[in-house]
Amino acid sequence: MSKVYKMDLAGRELSVEIGKVAELANGECIVRYGVAKQANGAAFMHYGDTTVLSTATASDKPREGVDFFPLSVEFEEKMYSVGKIPGGFNKREGRPSEKAILTARVIDRPIRPLFPKDYRNDVSINAMVLCVEQDNQPEICAMLGSSIALSISDIPFYGPTASVSVGMIDGEYIINPTVEQREKSQMALTVSSTKDKVMMIEAGANEVTDEEMYNAIMFGHQQNVEICKFIDKIVEENGKPKHSYEEHVVDHDLYEAIKAHITDARMEETVFTDLKQVRDERISEITAEIFDLLFEKFGNDDEEQFQADIDEAIYKYEKETVRRMILRNHKRPDGRQLDEIRPLSAEVDILPRTHGSALFKRGQTQVLTVTTIGSIAEAQKIDGLDANETTKRYMHHYNFPGFSVGEAKPSRSPGRREIGHGALAERALRPVIPSEEEFPYSLRLVSEVLSSNGSTSQASVCGSTLSLMAAGVPIKRPVAGISCGLVTGDTDDDFILLTDIQGLEDFFGDMDFKVAGTEKGITAIQMDMKIQGLTPEIIKGAIENTHKARTYILDEVMLKAIAEPRKQLSEYAPKIEFVQINPDKMAEVIGSKGKVINRILEESGVDKIDTEDGGKIYVSSPNADAIAKAVSMIKCIAEDPEVGQIYTGTVTRIMQFGAFVEIAPEKEGLVHISKLAKERVAKVEDIVKEGDVVKVKVIEIDDKGRINLSIKDCLE
Repeated sequence: MSKVYKMDLAGRELSVEIGKVAELANGECIVRYGVAKQANGAAFMHYGDTTVLSTATASDKPREGVDFFPLSVEFEEKMYSVGKIPGGFNKREGRPSEKAILTARVIDRPIRPLFPKDYRNDVSINAMVLCVEQDNQPEICAMLGSSIALSISDIPFYGPTASVSVGMIDGEYIINPTVEQREKSQMALTVSSTKDKVMMIEAGANEVTDEEMYNAIMFGHQQNVEICKFIDKIVEENGKPKHSYEEHVVDHDLYEAIKAHITDARMEETVFTDLKQVRDERISEITAEIFDLLFEKFGNDDEEQFQADIDEAIYKYEKETVRRMILRNHKRPDGRQLDEIRPLSAEVDILPRTHGSALFKRGQTQVLTVTTIGSIAEAQKIDGLDANETTKRYMHHYNFPGFSVGEAKPSRSPGRREIGHGALAERALRPVIPSEEEFPYSLRLVSEVLSSNGSTSQASVCGSTLSLMAAGVPIKRPVAGISCGLVTGDTDDDFILLTDIQGLEDFFGDMDFKVAGTEKGITAIQMDMKIQGLTPEIIKGAIENTHKARTYILDEVMLKAIAEPRKQLSEYAPKIEFVQINPDKMAEVIGSKGKVINRILEESGVDKIDTEDGGKIYVSSPNADAIAKAVSMIKCIAEDPEVGQIYTGTVTRIMQFGAFVEIAPEKEGLVHISKLAKERVAKVEDIVKEGDVVKVKVIEIDDKGRINLSIKDCLE
């Protein structure tokens, strides 16, 4: 028997239906803000007409041979949910879209830290979008549904979590804004929380202040607290007892034996270096030493298993050492101060024939970003659930090859991490990208990670800004990015914030708080964590620290490499001019079967003319004179002639009474014989002949739209 629970969320009804479908899942719910019966848990979510089925399923036993928690999250976009048939030959849903992958990531990030650290059972979270009302985002339903499905299931989970989106219009914060509100909003913020702390932050913003962003996060958190109370009631009535699992801990005797031999002082000396490869070599030496020393006592003649046990124990020891050094001694592994940034450098024009390029370095992290400029017609077409997002003219791609971390592995198609980091950089730069009217081009940026020791996503933000400026793209302001890390103690007040975390501090720390922005304000935030939430004090401190660091990077490094966008595009980039005409005139510009526009192409010599709905025309050519000629021809067609205007036209026909002159493709006027010259003309052919190019003035347009021209009135 199904049960339905309802609450008001931002003036709309949130409905959760339990027990209707998916009975074999560990947990299920249908959420409508807006249904599966064989999962551990499931939730049928309704929010308005938006409906999402969320399920949680776990394996009976832990996966053998893994030293991590095998959690998988899928966000399934069903095209029927928006009344569309999928594109492509097969006409069915294929691989997940980038948006689906990014949504799966934001579902994953707030729940992953809330599982037991040593849980090794496979857990699968599935959010299936069944119906979409554009005002109510299915992503929020999916995040809520996943939390509810886990909370009512028998899967060990220290939730629930709640999630909302926050917008800001004229200084007022809005929970789960509608389509119209999202278009006006200065930010697009997603906040996930438990009853007590913030678990996840994902934000894009139009250069908002630190205070505005912090207050928005807290505003979203307050709403999440109320949603968590609502979920608690559902769990109280429907929750299953959590099942037991095989606990996984490092062998105590082995660990103590290692610590006795490798003293704290020696381990500190081992990890204390700013070079990743040096640290790795030292750890390898210690591991080999311990193996030889302790194998006879602890190995049980199984060398492979003993090696795995040693690796795990030394990893734990290394982690404890790094955290103790930071938290108690305020000593970072590379010797920096807590708020000190690694050595920085920036260089533009790395590649001679690309449209724009830049190399940004932060310590051992190196990212090369290349800008490519194309026509509007090359914008990415999007086939998804959002009816308001069908194309994208600015694209940012991020690549992370194996050699960047010293691994010998083949390059594959981008994974979730690569897609996520590319989206973050794209979101950070989008507010400063000029509008289509200001800059009628498509843009593709590719960030190639050449070397990685932490914070590659924010290095790609910095490198991308420099690359755009070098390419001559008139961005509004430069954007810089930086990460802030965290190490916590036993209480909420016992913590250390670290500016510009390197790889080791990311691996062993509790948070990666990435912030990008301009001198004016924040443009993007992404916060990942490994602990069960952040206090307001930590969030405020992280925002303050990253603001200071961002300003330093902009002023002392980036603007010294290139102070402003170049005034001219690269000689290798296409030249494009935008023309806005009356949409009613578009048919005249194109002509029957493209006759007119093909003629403009031929006579002007431009490479391409792209047209869009709304009277938008884009003219592309490497030759500026050719563009000017094509634009002039288009305007002549699109604009109704006015008395007094002067045109350069071609004589098309000779008559006894005068000559017809084409002032624009398919648009002619008559020069009467009396208007050919200042003196009396006996014969038209004495003055002009077919094919002559002449300057004419419009002297009359009669009530039938016929144009009368004069050559005489153009003569000095």
